[in-house]
Amino acid sequence: MIKKFIYLEWKAFTRSASFGANLAMKILIGFLMVYFSLIFVAMGVGAFYILKKMNLEPLITINKFLVYYFLSDLVVRLLMQAIPVLNIKPLLVLPFKKPTIVHFSLGKTAISFFNWTHAFFFVPFSAVLIIEGYDFVGIIFWLIAAFSIVYINNFLNIILNNIDKLFVVFLAIALSLGAAQYYKLFDITTFTGPVFQGFYETNWLFIIPVLVLIGLYLFTFKYFKNNLFLDAGLSKKEDIATTENLVWLNQFGTLGTFLKNDIKLIKRNKRSKTTIFMSILFLFYGLIFFGNSHQPEIMHIFAGIFVSGGFLFVFGQFVPSWDSSYYQLMMTQNIPYRGYITSKWWLIVIATFISTILASFYLFYGLEIYLTIVAGAIYNIGVNSHLVLLGGAFTKTPIDLSNASGAFGDKKAFNISAMLLTLPKLLLPLLLYWIGLHFGDKTLGLILVTGAGILGFVFRNTVFSIIEKRYKIEKYSTISAYKQKN
Repeated sequence: MIKKFIYLEWKAFTRSASFGANLAMKILIGFLMVYFSLIFVAMGVGAFYILKKMNLEPLITINKFLVYYFLSDLVVRLLMQAIPVLNIKPLLVLPFKKPTIVHFSLGKTAISFFNWTHAFFFVPFSAVLIIEGYDFVGIIFWLIAAFSIVYINNFLNIILNNIDKLFVVFLAIALSLGAAQYYKLFDITTFTGPVFQGFYETNWLFIIPVLVLIGLYLFTFKYFKNNLFLDAGLSKKEDIATTENLVWLNQFGTLGTFLKNDIKLIKRNKRSKTTIFMSILFLFYGLIFFGNSHQPEIMHIFAGIFVSGGFLFVFGQFVPSWDSSYYQLMMTQNIPYRGYITSKWWLIVIATFISTILASFYLFYGLEIYLTIVAGAIYNIGVNSHLVLLGGAFTKTPIDLSNASGAFGDKKAFNISAMLLTLPKLLLPLLLYWIGLHFGDKTLGLILVTGAGILGFVFRNTVFSIIEKRYKIEKYSTISAYKQKN
């Protein structure tokens, strides 16, 4: 039975309308996997000797900060790790047992890159510890405990992405702990360090994360098995009906009609609401770089792009996929592509402007920092907004808004493929800012970045014509891709 599932997964991949794009993306991701694996191996081998050279006890020091390692791992998973899915509905009318379907889908997560990549750090580090004379049995138990926590994160990621309230609670706790540690109000490592050290020193303690992992797997299995029905994700909660005419947008004609539809889409669907939440999180991205003397100066513009461009990246990245469920109907109507593209652009511009205003708290770091965010916002409006709309013609990933809460529903608005597509949007402003720093100072760098944004805004009509032409060329392949529920 498992062999048949693997066969079906392979056929779904090779017969996809976007097979070429998917294959190219997987090859690129494969290179990145090799790159990060080598980095983890180097960290695993070198960590012991680097810490020893710093007159620190290696295992105790690593155990002290493992809590942040695993918290970071979980955050990265929540943002980037896609939940493995099967084409569930066709299978439910066939003589396949539900437990088999669920076990296979959950089992796919075991071979995820987000799990086995940790072995490239923990295994070499454990080998060095054993070679250097640490207790063999204690290290093995410590290693088992560490990998149990890795897989605990794996199943937490699945649960948190299907139960929204748990995701919000976890995120609030993680941010609170990080802030308390940063401002020296509360040091969580004082309590977690001895626990991780105990996995090595106390032989039976490793059983606790193993039992938690087993319990979490059983809970996840039961949750999905109980929600594995043909109509899972199709039924909606009954709320009091409300009308939103947004008549004030009528004065903008066709553009106003498109804007009304987009605003209603964002307000009424759980998955699109996530974009607002993610945009708010992007506002705090600059805290990592601004005021941190260890960060290279060039990274300031990187932060400025992200602080003001949260909505652009998480919503604009998936235009026109947000309309995939009725895209075919739209194409049968006399809808001008220019009006459709322009409405999306204005939505991105308005969100970028609001984000820039909300980011005014960065004035605490000085006017120069806030001007960096403003420069990033201008670049986002003039250049990146056009790039995400142009990229939308090639990103043929259907989004099922009605299936946001169903079993095995992937409602991520930000995944690894989306992240890779953002790279070209960041290289140019970094290059412009670097040129400014190299031949002048920060002011020249900001002028170059801002100038690129202004030029993009001035020539927006020409750019819109190019985007419109590309959408028309890709029209039928896009419709074909949206017919497939990948």
